Amino acid sequence: MSNTVKQAAEAARSRGSEVMGTAKNVKHDSAAVANDFLHMPFMRAALPFINGGISGMVATTVIQPVDMIKVRIQLAGEGKAGGPKATPLSVTREILASGKALDLYTGISAGLLRQAVYTTARIGFFDTFMTRLTARAKAKGQSIGFAERATAGLTAGGLAAMIGNPADLALIRMQSDGLKPVTERKNYKSVIDALSSIAKSEGIGALWAGAAPTVVRAMALNFGQLAFFSEAKAQLKARTSWSANAQTLSASAIAGFFASFFSLPFDFVKTRLQKQSRGPDGKLPYSGMADCFAKVAKQEGLLRFYRGFGTYYVRIAPHAMVTLIVADYLGWLTK
Repeated sequence: MSNTVKQAAEAARSRGSEVMGTAKNVKHDSAAVANDFLHMPFMRAALPFINGGISGMVATTVIQPVDMIKVRIQLAGEGKAGGPKATPLSVTREILASGKALDLYTGISAGLLRQAVYTTARIGFFDTFMTRLTARAKAKGQSIGFAERATAGLTAGGLAAMIGNPADLALIRMQSDGLKPVTERKNYKSVIDALSSIAKSEGIGALWAGAAPTVVRAMALNFGQLAFFSEAKAQLKARTSWSANAQTLSASAIAGFFASFFSLPFDFVKTRLQKQSRGPDGKLPYSGMADCFAKVAKQEGLLRFYRGFGTYYVRIAPHAMVTLIVADYLGWLTK
């Protein structure tokens, strides 16, 4: 009897080991298949774009309320030199008083679409350019420098901005709609509704309104963000013994400051141009980027271009940090 029980126990253990072994083999095979798929040529080319888009969308979900407040501050007191100064607190109070907390997420669908297009393109292009520039430098026995990083950042930003301008325009229109008199509001239901409404009433070309400052802003922002992040990370790696996470966090904070400083004046003009609509006389307030710069400087003062720098930095720096950290992690995960 005891021998029978012992044999049954040994048989059960043997079957259990076989099952565990099969499960391990299946798991190992699945991991190998996934790894092989990630290393296919088309996936290696696509991954920087996929990782960039995901990281940008995560960051936008976190930062959207700050972006909403930033846009409202930039549009406050348009055409006036004096008057009460809009602050993050006063704008937040006004939004909450007129609706509910979720109004801070107005335009989130446009924001996510913008990241799916714009950040996918800019980080994807930047990583692709950097990979090729690094390979070329190594072939010559050299190391990549700040000039190459800056060129990659400027080019990636300009290309991505042209592609993403319609989504950016829709975001500004949705966020500024609440500033209009009730009878003049469009009450866009979603980004698709905003894009189709603008195209029908103003023409397809209107979707690229403000494209010039958008491209210049993107180039300035990417120069500050991607080039300085890459350079700061390289310098911290060479000069400190900090952990990889500490280096990434510090480099992204540095990049956020420079991105804010270089791009805010262009972001300000872009917001004004994309928000404008024709008056009763059929004319637009600004004829273009240069005209907007000139009129704002004359009517509102030069410092108006840097109004809301604190809010802009709080929007840009964390967005840059979340985007770059998530992109860095996804890059490590899929390497």
